[in-house]
Amino acid sequence: MAASLRRGLEAEGYAVDHAADGAEALWMASEFTYDAMVLDLMLPKVNGFVVAGRLRAAGRDLPILMLTAKNGEFDQTEALDAGVDDFLSKPFSYPVLLARLRALIRRGSTAKTSVLQAGDLVVDLAARTCRRGEHSVELTAREFALLAYLALHADEVVSKQDLLRHVWAEHGDFDANVVEVYVSYLRRKIDVPFDRASIETVRGAGYRLVSRA
Repeated sequence: MAASLRRGLEAEGYAVDHAADGAEALWMASEFTYDAMVLDLMLPKVNGFVVAGRLRAAGRDLPILMLTAKNGEFDQTEALDAGVDDFLSKPFSYPVLLARLRALIRRGSTAKTSVLQAGDLVVDLAARTCRRGEHSVELTAREFALLAYLALHADEVVSKQDLLRHVWAEHGDFDANVVEVYVSYLRRKIDVPFDRASIETVRGAGYRLVSRA
């Protein structure tokens, strides 16, 4: 099920990390920043209720969508008490899960930063849109995911390996060349037509999206 969800979400343009058990989920959600978490209740080592409760106790406020095979008032109450934002009972409809996840990400983004800006380049994470000044820029799902990650780390050098890990499947059959190809695609859409050079190549290190106008 996890592999299926991952493929579906990546096809929608999301960067997805998978934790095999509750202990790994706790570590990953504590060490990295995510827009949302899809959390199964019945996990090895540490169950979903404990994962959610510990994350909330540690001050982690990422939206959590819990999946449970159970369907009872007690479980829903316990999930909400643990700090879960929404839940779905298995079996569930994938379009419904996707809609719930989008809603949680939008809700979480408004509480944080849903619109990122680098000069006159504007990336709206919630609406999944991009514009340069008054001009809308059409991006593919993968191009948007790449630009969003660069925008989240504006003025920082991001390595090719970081981009591979967060924008492409963590264990996919990709090499660093695919990053160069997609950076080239992005430049043709967000820089070249507007006589800009906002994506810089830092030799031997990676790429940087500069925030200057």
